[in-house]
Amino acid sequence: MPSARAFAERHGIMLAFDDWKHMCESPEVDAIYVATPTGVREAIAVYAAQSGKHVLAEKPFASAASVRRIVQACRENDVAFMDGTRFVHHPRTYALKREMQINTGHPLSITTAFQFALLDRSGIRYDAALEPMGAIGDAGWYNMRATVEYLAPDAKPRSASAVRRLDETTGTVIAGAGVIQMHDGSTSTWDCAYDIGGPVMDCVITGREGTVRVENFLRQDADNSASYRVGKGGPDAVNEVRRIASEQLDGARMFETFAAIAADPSRRDAWAQATLRTQMLLDASWAALD
Repeated sequence: MPSARAFAERHGIMLAFDDWKHMCESPEVDAIYVATPTGVREAIAVYAAQSGKHVLAEKPFASAASVRRIVQACRENDVAFMDGTRFVHHPRTYALKREMQINTGHPLSITTAFQFALLDRSGIRYDAALEPMGAIGDAGWYNMRATVEYLAPDAKPRSASAVRRLDETTGTVIAGAGVIQMHDGSTSTWDCAYDIGGPVMDCVITGREGTVRVENFLRQDADNSASYRVGKGGPDAVNEVRRIASEQLDGARMFETFAAIAADPSRRDAWAQATLRTQMLLDASWAALD
């Protein structure tokens, strides 16, 4: 509590709470950002919704069933729900989706990699009670969300295969890779890891009309813009680089979108369904390990 009060005073915030339930119950609070570990996220999100608060929750979730319970609680209490995935709010994501049929035609495959170095075993990501899926839940969420965003909107998983790598000291899942085949014949090939010396955030989307390459698909440049490359033709074809401007960080846009869906109930279901579809792909890949 002393640290909460110190933070509040430093940033000119009038309220500080020593109990999350008291925060949820406060009439002066309109929305709750649930940034807790995965293992306790559902209970707080549901309680916040039942207290009449809009819910922005970090990811991943314990399961698709857990997402459904959170979404149901939000619907019953007429509050908004959205997960905290930032890259989907950048204008580049909207441009890619809007121009997909022109750039690739019907998307037939997506290949994503999100790998980086996270070797501090004292953190929550190495605690299976708090983060049960390890790197597959944490980093793999982004592989799955890119799949949801960029393959066909009605693509549903038909089969999944996956492998994992464990940390020798803690037994934590520190890497995973796999393939998901969709009912429309498209595929998602994914790779994520905590034990790679340099960061990798690559995404490639292919179709019969062309290929889209998004190097650093989770980040933007210093001026908030972000780019992607479109390739068409044979192996000697020249890729066209397209840069998408943005006046804001994707994180700032995320909070603006969250405020918008809090004000407009008609916009809420699409965001809830994106969360659920992402978690379903994650669950299918996790189940395929065994």
